[in-house]
Amino acid sequence: MSSRLAVEVESYTAQAHAFADWLEGFFDKATAATATVLPGWDLRTLVGHVVGSKDGLGRYLETTSAEPPIPADRYVRANAPVAADITAASAAVASALSPAQLLARLHEPLAVAELADATAVAGPRGSITALDFARTRVVDLVVHCDDASRSFPDRGPVRLLRPALATAVRALAEILAAQAPGRSVEVRVPPFVAVQAIAGPRHTRGTPGNVVETDPATWLRLATGRVRFADVVADGAVQASGNRADLTPYLPVLA
Repeated sequence: MSSRLAVEVESYTAQAHAFADWLEGFFDKATAATATVLPGWDLRTLVGHVVGSKDGLGRYLETTSAEPPIPADRYVRANAPVAADITAASAAVASALSPAQLLARLHEPLAVAELADATAVAGPRGSITALDFARTRVVDLVVHCDDASRSFPDRGPVRLLRPALATAVRALAEILAAQAPGRSVEVRVPPFVAVQAIAGPRHTRGTPGNVVETDPATWLRLATGRVRFADVVADGAVQASGNRADLTPYLPVLA
């Protein structure tokens, strides 16, 4: 396996272990039925989704594609139209396994075929490079770990490991820049990434005229539609300056 893909698979595996550790001693038949912040998803469905996604990472990386790979920013747009199917598949995985079995699946080693980063694989939404597919799975895992933390605020958050968090934050920022190309707004999520996006006058020197800056957790929630841009600006979690620094028309980048 190439080094970049190996790094992403390793960070995914470590974050899955961190999620399982958070669930240990807490995830049982009673808590499994507790509603989460995701409409229509209880904790069992959320964990079932992560288990199914983890299984899919290994499975789809074994299925190469003869079709040209779709860029990640286009690939993720295919998720929203099949949201109901994703929910149904997550519930099916969850209902087939006990909480203890779901936890065991999260802890299982992830066996992945030897692939070059640019190898086209037949992902569930079409052809995509192996590296991009792995990065989308890291995004999915990190965002759902955050969903679990928000669902049980009294329990303390799932530990978001720096490698997985960095990949998720950067991938979502890069998707925004690809979906809304331009150089009129600089989006900053320290300490991980800064991208320029949105058509308009190009910034060339000094402080950019339009800047949006936020923390990693808020960016994850903005980019995936968990929170509204206007709301997090109002509560101070996002600093936005300049007459073009409203990202509302461009968010979420995936849902």
